[in-house]
Amino acid sequence: MKRDPLLTIDRVETFAVALPTRRSFGVSGGAVAVAGRPSIRILVKVSSADGAYGWGEATPIPAWTYETAESIVTTVDRYLAPAITGRPAWNLDAVDAAFERAVNRGLSIGAPLAKSAVDVAIHDLLGRAAGVSLGVMWGQRRTDTVELGWIVSGQSPAEVGDSVSEGAEAGYRAFKVKIGLHDEATDAAVVAAVREHAPAAPLWVDANQAYTVDAALRMARRLEPYGLTAFEQPLPANDLAGLRRLREHSPVPVALDESLRHPTDLATFVRLEAVDVAIAKVQRSGGLTLSRRLCALAEDCGVRLMGSGLTDSDLGLAASLHLFAAYGIGVGTPVDLNGRQFIDSPYAVETVRVEKGVAHVPDAPGLGVEVDESVVRRLAVDVLERRA
Repeated sequence: MKRDPLLTIDRVETFAVALPTRRSFGVSGGAVAVAGRPSIRILVKVSSADGAYGWGEATPIPAWTYETAESIVTTVDRYLAPAITGRPAWNLDAVDAAFERAVNRGLSIGAPLAKSAVDVAIHDLLGRAAGVSLGVMWGQRRTDTVELGWIVSGQSPAEVGDSVSEGAEAGYRAFKVKIGLHDEATDAAVVAAVREHAPAAPLWVDANQAYTVDAALRMARRLEPYGLTAFEQPLPANDLAGLRRLREHSPVPVALDESLRHPTDLATFVRLEAVDVAIAKVQRSGGLTLSRRLCALAEDCGVRLMGSGLTDSDLGLAASLHLFAAYGIGVGTPVDLNGRQFIDSPYAVETVRVEKGVAHVPDAPGLGVEVDESVVRRLAVDVLERRA
């Protein structure tokens, strides 16, 4: 078959797969993963007319955002796929514009997880077709390794030591604590216990929008003695006035995650002087195209960048690593890419290497993850099946 130089998009397929869960994981909004219950991820395969292909991933977590497994599948199948079929895969700007027309913004970007899965799959397709990794394709890669942080979530102060010890034994030298799961005193006691067991480790906390301004200020003052790298998303995502006030008075740097769905969100917070740290997160920002814009804007504005994921399986892990490596995120300041801690990726053949809490950025073409489609199809479940 003659190679199509435009790599015209011919087919977009979705697979809801049930992945093994290693342990339970919760945030302030509710459960992310439950031990003994499969974790659902939506894998997307984009194919060109001449047989080139790429894979992406979406992580439905209703406890974190509004997109569900069902909504991601229907959004991709019924809106995003028709909008880009027949378009050249190389024109990522046009793909992004087509996404915006198909599912437009409300206050911020619409359906970012669904859009991200397709965007990442197109990046994988382009890299595979060119025979180069994403870093080579972008001409931007500042590091070959990214340091990861171990997640402490849901434990009582008395139980924290076991979690910290497990992470340390696996080679992790940094820790992120999920707070907002208990009352303020217990949250603070959990962080204190982590610091006691890891006295010299980089340490940051994430409230996932759990607090009011007054409560966040109280927590920031309680937590100041523990030398935190950042206080991540203490307030609801759209509380611009509250975040500005908090940033002005907090003794701990305020990092924004859920508030930054689109690069224009970051521009707003910069103008309001309401952000110390911007969290780069591929799925939250609708994929690699918009995430690169957000990271470049943060650098140009002098806003510190940190990195996070969405309990991704290995496709999402690889996408984040390429983004972070492009901007040097994870060098000196560890990132939260916690998928390996909580779920397995049996569909991945050749994949990301993680050793002693350090992830190696893949060098193979595209994302650098080889997907066994037969395993994907075996793990697939029908999330749209009508329940009695």
